[in-house]
Amino acid sequence: MTLHELLQTGADDAVAVAAPGRAPLDYRGLRSLVADTTRALNAAGIGRNDRIAIVLPNGPEMATSFLACACTATSAPLNPAYRADEFEFYLDDLQAKALIVEQGSKSPALEAARKLGVRVIEVVVAEGAPAGHFTLGEMPAAPCASGGPAQAEDVAMVLHTSGTTSRPKRVPLSGANLFASATNIAATLRFTAQDVGLNIMPLFHIHGLLAGLLAPLSAGSRVFCTPGFNALRFFKWMDEAKPTWYTAVPTMHLAIASRGKHNAEVLARHPLRFVRSSSSAMPPQLIEQLETMFEAPLIESYGMTEAAHQMASNPLPPLQRKPGSVGRAAGPEIGIRGEDGGLLAPGEIGEVVIRGPSVTAGYENNPKANAEAFVDGWFRTGDQGVMDTEGYLSITGRLKEIINRGGEKVSPREIDEILLDHVSVAQVVVFGAPHKRLGEEVAAMVVLHEGHECGERELQQFVAQRVAGYKVPKKILFVDELPKGATGKLQRIGLAQRIGLGFGSYVSGEF
Repeated sequence: MTLHELLQTGADDAVAVAAPGRAPLDYRGLRSLVADTTRALNAAGIGRNDRIAIVLPNGPEMATSFLACACTATSAPLNPAYRADEFEFYLDDLQAKALIVEQGSKSPALEAARKLGVRVIEVVVAEGAPAGHFTLGEMPAAPCASGGPAQAEDVAMVLHTSGTTSRPKRVPLSGANLFASATNIAATLRFTAQDVGLNIMPLFHIHGLLAGLLAPLSAGSRVFCTPGFNALRFFKWMDEAKPTWYTAVPTMHLAIASRGKHNAEVLARHPLRFVRSSSSAMPPQLIEQLETMFEAPLIESYGMTEAAHQMASNPLPPLQRKPGSVGRAAGPEIGIRGEDGGLLAPGEIGEVVIRGPSVTAGYENNPKANAEAFVDGWFRTGDQGVMDTEGYLSITGRLKEIINRGGEKVSPREIDEILLDHVSVAQVVVFGAPHKRLGEEVAAMVVLHEGHECGERELQQFVAQRVAGYKVPKKILFVDELPKGATGKLQRIGLAQRIGLGFGSYVSGEF
């Protein structure tokens, strides 16, 4: 199925896209916008499988530009916060045929495009236009070899892996991949035309694009597109959007939870059907806090770019949710693979592997990565996990994040959750730091609750009461804010190197 077909569900007069302070765009208008954009791009020589990089601020025009480009060619959303050299890398790596920016943009992407000879196309928004409605600036006419709507097998979107440990890899996702994932998410969350999603996720990332945008649109419901996450404005947006749900990453949920008690009236006016979390592990303590605050279930899900986002999810009530678990298979088939390559039984820990219609066919121009990632028809996620007898999956860590302390394996998530039980600890990230003799040693960064005082020794003793001594962080750093990536995910891999933390001899104790 194609993305054009995905957009046919919504009733003509139903609102598709809304935004703060803007008139809404209905489904009739959205479908017309996509068709007009397809014709304009084709007339300029841009068609199916041509790469269009998009550098726009978060908001309704970013959402509809992505949709229109994915329905016509290959959409490649990029983080607007990149610097010129980063834009140059991504535009060159994509072999982009065009770059879409807002009218009057000052983005350093323009400099990179000029250097590489990439055509720049401006998104023009007329005064008073409905949320998400735009036209494209003037483009010279050119022949188009593959015009018309994109087909299911065409590459609808290309995103890059995070590249924390190596050169970023290109992940191509077909229209069929995106359609499968969007409809899987919509089924899991039981979206209807009456639902309104408050989207605070960035729209250059798979989480926001699939769960925040395509999934609700596939069910004919409404997406309220904000300029991006802002905890101070979240409850004001709730009053304007009147949402029935939202999705976010744990660091965003934490910021929202910290302001909940000051916005009880807003919460009472707009009861949510559910709250969703994905992209990184959700501490059970925060799940409980949010469920109490919103008086709604929190649905924790598990996703990744290579699977077009959702792979597993906790179900909605009355089915059971298991805090600490990412739920049951909710799209691709999921298995747990042992070191010998065989699939493991429930209760056994191994690597999480997936296969199914939402999974990418393979990284672009990277046979080495594909040979490592695809085994016997399964995609290796790089996550370590265990499945119980009811099919609920728990992620015990990234294989690359597991700390190998002299042969003893330590899961950072396990120590995260113990430290979060301490009354003074607000946020934490546990990570491995280089050690001359042991290879790695356990370290942690901690943010304390406002007004609390606590020392390293107190927290080490607190952890030591719960786990074996080798799992106790040798070094605990107290900081005002944890390091996060562009999408709000905590960054464990390479953290010790970035902050210059390493251990000398264990005996001497020098750093």
